[in-house]
Amino acid sequence: MEALVTGNKHIGKRLDVVLAQEFEVLSRSRLKQLIKSGQVTINQLPIAKPNHRIEAGDVINLTLPDLVDPDPEAEDIALEIIFEDDDLIVINKSADMVVHPAPGHWSGTLVNALLFHCGATLSGINGVKRPGIVHRLDKETTGLMVVAKNDAAHRGLAEQFADHGRTNNLERTYQAVIWSNPPRSSAKIETRIGRAPNNRIKMAVLKNPQAGRHSVTHYTIVKQLGKQDKNGSPVASLIECRLETGRTHQIRVHMAHIGCPLLGDPLYGTAFQTRANKLSDEANLALTALNRQALHAKMLGFDHPITGEHLKFENDLPLDMQALVDAIEKPIA
Repeated sequence: MEALVTGNKHIGKRLDVVLAQEFEVLSRSRLKQLIKSGQVTINQLPIAKPNHRIEAGDVINLTLPDLVDPDPEAEDIALEIIFEDDDLIVINKSADMVVHPAPGHWSGTLVNALLFHCGATLSGINGVKRPGIVHRLDKETTGLMVVAKNDAAHRGLAEQFADHGRTNNLERTYQAVIWSNPPRSSAKIETRIGRAPNNRIKMAVLKNPQAGRHSVTHYTIVKQLGKQDKNGSPVASLIECRLETGRTHQIRVHMAHIGCPLLGDPLYGTAFQTRANKLSDEANLALTALNRQALHAKMLGFDHPITGEHLKFENDLPLDMQALVDAIEKPIA
């Protein structure tokens, strides 16, 4: 049991905020779980609300239960490790890998692989189902991810990702192959994104200004791909995207919204399947081989949560996406 007597500097602050300030080795999400599960008392009375306001002289007792073994099992799954130290690990996620266990994917996930690679150091960080995870990529999206290996690192990384680089040094860029090309070579897409009213597994741009969540994507055309049509539009384009927010399927939804969905996207690109007729046989074979949305997390930059050093990582397009780009660019004989 840990005890704390509050002073003037704590007056009026939330309980979870005070505990996070005083017990820096525990992440705020972990502290919220402890509060809600009855592990915190104030003046010997149980307090289950993280937003409880503190008064001077409050005596807070925090009970830290023994960590239980996480539900996911460690699995010997190969990982492409880009960087690793005692506090974090950066990996290049492959296609077909789900990030954390969920219905239908209780094994073979990134979490299972991390538990094998990192061992017990991940236990209890951000909950047993998502130990160390501070952001995620869709199952079929490839690219760079960072995972925390202890509570202090998790807290520092989570704060950076929550801000999305608006006031800190977090950098994230993605590359995607889209049909045709946007009306501008570089622009900002700003909408509200929420669950599609007629299909709950899809996200959608919502017209109601009170619905969904504010979403901002900045894109730039890297290159136009393939022969232009009579209107001067290319068959496809390679674009780079920078996120100002991190909504589910954000890039996929935003590009479909402006009429340029990602190639191979099974959820948001089905209405554009006939455009494959404009591709060469070789390009169509490359698109079939891709068998997923053409999206890759290419660059990731952040401040190390413990040392403060700015780290930046970049990687090339995966072979299947590069093969698609090359095949579309190749002149049709």
